[in-house]
Amino acid sequence: MIQIVPYRPEWPIQFKQIATLLKDATNAWDTSIYHIGSTAVPGLAAKDIIDIQMSVSCFDPQIETALNSIGLTRIHNLSDHRPPGRDDLGDEQLFKWFFKLDKPAVNLHVRSRGMFNERYPLLCRDYLRSYRQAAKAYEAIKINLAKRFPDDVNAYYEIKDPVFDVLMAGAEIWASSVRWLHPESDL
Repeated sequence: MIQIVPYRPEWPIQFKQIATLLKDATNAWDTSIYHIGSTAVPGLAAKDIIDIQMSVSCFDPQIETALNSIGLTRIHNLSDHRPPGRDDLGDEQLFKWFFKLDKPAVNLHVRSRGMFNERYPLLCRDYLRSYRQAAKAYEAIKINLAKRFPDDVNAYYEIKDPVFDVLMAGAEIWASSVRWLHPESDL
């Protein structure tokens, strides 16, 4: 069931706890760990799931083994969506490993450094943190979608993803105006 809840101050604390476990488990590799998604935007309502991005230089199978050892389960054959009009993006630009943890609820997105899908959630997060009106409009969309499609994940994302792509057009303009740079790891 899709449920949007008011912002919870414990989300950044939960991120740091999980991120520390991730960093410890993968310290043999060059990784960067980021709090992404709506739970990473102070004051923004969200699903009560911590989204984390781990940026890697390569998809080493031993990283998956290390993540499994701390309770994360990989969901295979998932990639990020291709924004409309971005036929120029090859599949490698959207490839990721996706893992879940049940308690606390975590979605871990492992993406390759320098790829389109690695930059996208970081830019979005920073834009929503900086531009409150866009964050509140996005929040209203998510709340209304969850009300209309509480049990239909496909319908929820079929609408949310293109709306998010529109939001990202504004984020790109903002990034250019503030000379946004790819952030350092959050941990």
